[in-house]
Amino acid sequence: MIPLAIARVGETAAIRKISGKDEVRQHLAELGFVVDSDVTVVSEIAGSLIVQVKDSRIALDKTMANRIMI
Repeated sequence: MIPLAIARVGETAAIRKISGKDEVRQHLAELGFVVDSDVTVVSEIAGSLIVQVKDSRIALDKTMANRIMI
């Protein structure tokens, strides 16, 4: 498993684990980041990522992206 923060642009991977406090995990789940769902890195700017999960594009800072393991 590696953190989403170091995935390459264009890479699609399945989410394996989400770490952090319960509130953080719940917030990410509400955005669509759940275990076994696919996530695609659309672009990366200064460490922050734009990812596509389900039918939405979401911007994540490096701290949040490091909590999502693929």
